[in-house]
Order: sequence, then structure tokens, then C-alpha cells
Amino acid sequence: MRTVQVTRYIIPLREGGSLPALVEADDGFLYVLKFRGAGQGVKVLVAELLVGELARTLGLRVPELVFAELSEAFGRTEPDEEIQDLLRASTGQNLALHYLSGASTFDPLVTSVDPALAARVVWLDALTLNVDRTVRNTNMLLWHKELWLIDHGAALFRHHAGPGWEQQPGRPFPQIRDHVLLPQTTPEALATADADAHERLTPQVLAELVARIPDGWLTEPDQPVAAQRAAYQQFLEGRLAASATFIAEADAARRALV
Repeated sequence: MRTVQVTRYIIPLREGGSLPALVEADDGFLYVLKFRGAGQGVKVLVAELLVGELARTLGLRVPELVFAELSEAFGRTEPDEEIQDLLRASTGQNLALHYLSGASTFDPLVTSVDPALAARVVWLDALTLNVDRTVRNTNMLLWHKELWLIDHGAALFRHHAGPGWEQQPGRPFPQIRDHVLLPQTTPEALATADADAHERLTPQVLAELVARIPDGWLTEPDQPVAAQRAAYQQFLEGRLAASATFIAEADAARRALV
């Protein structure tokens, strides 16, 4: 992953509780910046990074993720006190997504999705316990007539529970019934997505993705950084091993809807 320096704070994007912002970086591109100092904590950035890169590994479209360095100078010049506090708390390494200029929010009432693509997205969100891809908040964009996935901070929600969160990775995920793309999948497409994911997400690939998490984002007190990385690896491998369970769960939820 690349690292960029934030050179200009343009405007806050007042959506959700994390207060992301549109910024410009030293490479000349615009990014949506996710702040490490936001109230939801740095684990949201971990989820954004891991799930975004898992999606990319599975062949899904995600805006480029970059590490974004924020200078303390931004906190000194911002007149809005709320934003000023956020900038000061986020000095250093943050996460940013390439801004897709002109993209529109995905609307399932307007746009249909191929069952194979819908199944891959549903599979990813079942794997990572993503509770935030619903009709109310699809977290998907249409850009140049293609579907792009954004905003994965609500995934891996169990890691907010503290040490030991990675235990029992095969537990049910009933929230999959609310997935916006679930009605557009088929049993065959889900099975194909599952088989393809097992080929792509080898233990080595998962280890490489987990290794991208910056040490400074692994902040569990009294727990070594290596142990925190191992927890993510253990959870993802365990969740992958239990995929037959969550695929059956997703298909049962789909049949209840259609």
C-alpha cells in the first residue's frame, strides 16, 4: 500500500459518526480520509483496511486504500472546534480511500446486480460479519456503470470486545438476512463464490493482509502486537473454515425473502 501526505483539508463529510473528510494529498489526488481519532476508535480503520483488501483479493472493486499522514498543523488552523479536536487526535497515520468523483449511491430499486457478483459481496460480508450493507445504508457506489464497495468500518465488530474476541469464529451471523444484495443471489452463485474464495484466501494470503495493519493501530493494552495480529489471522482462518455454515445461513435467509 502507498503512503500519501495530506496537503489540503477540503470539507467534512458529515455522514455517520466518524466524520470522514474529503482531502487532497501530495500525489494530486482526492481522498476520503478516515480518521484514527474518530470516536469509534482505531479498530474501525483496521476493519476498513482488512475487509477492503479482502474484497480486492476476491476480485471485487474497492477504491484504492492508502495510508494518509496528517500533520499537526491542520488542527491549529481549523476554526470548527469539533473538527479541530478530531484533526488533533488524528495526527500521524490514518486511512484514506481514493475519491470516486461523480459516483452515485447504489439503489437496489433502480439497479439489478448479476447473481454471481451479488453472491461474492454477500459471501464477503458474511465472512467478515459486516452489519452495514443494508437497504438503509448500502455502502456501495456506481461508478462508470460498475459496482464499488466502500465503508467497511462496521465489519469485524467482535474485535471491539477486547482480548479473546477471535474465539468461536463459526458462531451464527443472523444479520445477513438484512443484506441488500441477498435477494439477488442464488444457491449456485453462493456455492461458486464460496469455492472461489477458498482458492484465493490461503493462509499465506491472509497472513500478508494481516501484516499490513500498522503496529500503531493495534492498541489493545497489555497484549503484544504479535498476539493481536495472530487473533485476526485466527479469526479469519476459522471463519473461512466455517463457511459452509454461513453459506447455508445466507441461503436460508434468501429463501425466506423470495
